[in-house]
Amino acid sequence: MGGMDRPIPYARTLVTEDGVPIDAAHVPGDDRLGIIVAHGFTQSWSKPLVWRIATRLNRVGGVVSFDFRGHGRSGGLSTLGDKEIKDLDVAVRYARQLGYQRIAAVGFSMGASIVLRYAGLVGGLDAVVSVSGPGRWYFRGTQAMRRVHWAVERRTGRYFTRTMLKTRVADRRWDPAPVPPAEAAALIAPTPLLIVHGDQDLFFPVDHAQQLYETARDPKELWIVPGFGHAERHADQDLVDRIGRWVAQAAGLDLAAGHGAAEVGGAAEVGGADELDAAAGPGELARAAGAGELAGRAEHVGGDGAPDPPA
Repeated sequence: MGGMDRPIPYARTLVTEDGVPIDAAHVPGDDRLGIIVAHGFTQSWSKPLVWRIATRLNRVGGVVSFDFRGHGRSGGLSTLGDKEIKDLDVAVRYARQLGYQRIAAVGFSMGASIVLRYAGLVGGLDAVVSVSGPGRWYFRGTQAMRRVHWAVERRTGRYFTRTMLKTRVADRRWDPAPVPPAEAAALIAPTPLLIVHGDQDLFFPVDHAQQLYETARDPKELWIVPGFGHAERHADQDLVDRIGRWVAQAAGLDLAAGHGAAEVGGAAEVGGADELDAAAGPGELARAAGAGELAGRAEHVGGDGAPDPPA
């Protein structure tokens, strides 16, 4: 298909009900289905890892991708999944305003916990996907998650996260703690729910996905993907395509009868992320700051007022 026929993505600023500006991008597509992409901690819609997924999902519908508060060009401070439910809400309302008939949300890691909470507590979605999401809060059972706790709970960790990973984290703890993902998952039915998890996830072991699945009610599906690691960084094209087909089917679309969207070109070039940005997932914190320093600090995480990570 010629370049003149490709949908033209565009960005705009949305504003949450509590006044936080949210930077969002819209990739127009089949108006029968709008897909909201909710990124993981330290990510952004303009980073190649996220943009690749958004443009791939555009094959089955229009896509709205956005930066959670404290991330990218959005305002505010990250609360690691608490107030971010307001960010997702404004993105969903924006997709409806654009005229999409059905709305699905696909979340990765931190974004998965937010999607689950939104679907269970607010509702109104037509399909829900959690990729590499936690089942519970306060998890420190892996080295990767201990590093994440250091990065958000310690003053030096937040400084590193702000200056090197361009993610601004609030310095207050949750009070009260948000409803845990597994509890929210139990409230999602009758909306179709898909839980995707890798058996090589270094952040959240497979039992997190199993916990989500066991507490959720039908209709629900659980995919434990062999060889899959964590979230956007390890979600390859085949997995994203498979998720896209599931979303379309769960939302009641007949793709054979539709007018699928054109593929957006230049996806890998959008965002212009350098090597640090490309490695900015929480699993790369040790490599970016020095594995020895982070590993040493991680064992002493006690917090100095920061919110707790989404696990």
